Amino acid sequence: MISQRYLDQLVAHFEQPAFIDDDPIAVCHAFSDPRDQEIIGLYAALLAWGRRALILAKLEELCDRMCYEPWAFVSRFDVPRDGDRLASFGHRTFLPEDALIFTRNLGLLIRQHGSVESIFGIEHHEADVGPAIERFSMRVMQAHPETPARLQKHLARPSRRSACKRLCLYLRWMVRKGPVDLGIWMSARPEQLVLPLDVHSGRQARAWGMLKRNANDWPAAQALTEACRALAPCDPVRYDYAFFGLGAYGPPAGLQIESI
Repeated sequence: MISQRYLDQLVAHFEQPAFIDDDPIAVCHAFSDPRDQEIIGLYAALLAWGRRALILAKLEELCDRMCYEPWAFVSRFDVPRDGDRLASFGHRTFLPEDALIFTRNLGLLIRQHGSVESIFGIEHHEADVGPAIERFSMRVMQAHPETPARLQKHLARPSRRSACKRLCLYLRWMVRKGPVDLGIWMSARPEQLVLPLDVHSGRQARAWGMLKRNANDWPAAQALTEACRALAPCDPVRYDYAFFGLGAYGPPAGLQIESI
């Protein structure tokens, strides 16, 4: 089992403002209005796979298509009037038709609920953000009667055993306050967050003795979060910086692995 001291040193090293520049969260920091930040942050999280340089380039393109007013663009989105602005936008499996349908449905929900935060509707009594992720994905899928089933592949749900990595990442950005994370949502507590789990963080967690489950699914994400909660009850996902940072950048020079 890896020591808490070593994990805390990794977090201290990687959770720095310099981390922002090469990360998709950079697009959120480019805006000052929290409404813009939560909208563009959602797209950034959903598109956050592949080479980070390509992701950032795609997000810059998307901002340009939205006239650098993501909240206004989405909240007022009208397919006949605005659809052409997204007609050729895509990233990997997120096709132009997905961009169009997702933006249409999100705009409908924004007009109904007022904000992305309210669409998730995180309740203080909920043990973690699982129900909120489920709620958000279902609401987007049900926002319009002609929503194609293929959009579901971009909207992970715990009930389908997905680790929901991208939506967990998005919620970390929105809820947790720090030198990197925005902390602009007040409806949730950091202790409700679930660690964004993927193949890389899962492999590292198992190597460190913090995760026994073999699958990288929702129960595994919850189990890893519980292991982190034992170390930092009020802020378990702070250790995402240790898992991700080590995998993306390698171990910091001079820092020795410590086990217990």
